[in-house]
Amino acid sequence: MDLSFYITYMPILARGAVMTIELTLVATFFGTILGVIAALGRISGSRVVSSLAYLYTWAIRGTPLLLQLFFIYYGLPQVGIRLDPFPAAVIGMSVCAGAYIAEIVRAGIQSIDKGQMEAARSLGMTYFQAMLYVVLPQAYRRLIPPMGNEIIALTKDSSLVSTLAMVELLRTAKQIDAATLRSMEAYIAAGLYYLAITTGLTVLFDHVEKRLAVYE
Repeated sequence: MDLSFYITYMPILARGAVMTIELTLVATFFGTILGVIAALGRISGSRVVSSLAYLYTWAIRGTPLLLQLFFIYYGLPQVGIRLDPFPAAVIGMSVCAGAYIAEIVRAGIQSIDKGQMEAARSLGMTYFQAMLYVVLPQAYRRLIPPMGNEIIALTKDSSLVSTLAMVELLRTAKQIDAATLRSMEAYIAAGLYYLAITTGLTVLFDHVEKRLAVYE
């Protein structure tokens, strides 16, 4: 193993790793918003809203992220919608994450005793107020473990955006491979960065879980 290769190219891969982290953070932010909206839609009393929310989660969770990215980046231009790689990647990852987060949030909300909602409504709160001030504050602690898993999975799935000419960690490794013909070293180096990112996220969420457990 040639250590000089890693000394030379690890800093270059670091820029790709930063882009991977940025994509994951932005997609998690928008995906969480979409997920909460879809989760509330799934459990709403409106059949139309509930059906639309179900259709969204069913369609997105039932198709591969790579197909969704191809549809956004390569398919939408046929109807006049052209996106650069970064916004296309963010939209695709956010929409996909939102469908999975919706099911996580829905399960968390439904795990709270229904009497909590009934008690809040009996005190004069609206459905929205009861959900915001009573149910969600109790449910969020139960969401941390599955949310952590989803964010880690999203980090690894971000490698798929390399197919959109998005220069993140995996595509940077491919470019180094093409320039040096050192495939093994290039992909080992990229793997080390992925391991570092996902390990950091695992440690972070384990810490958050332990801190929350203290207050239960």
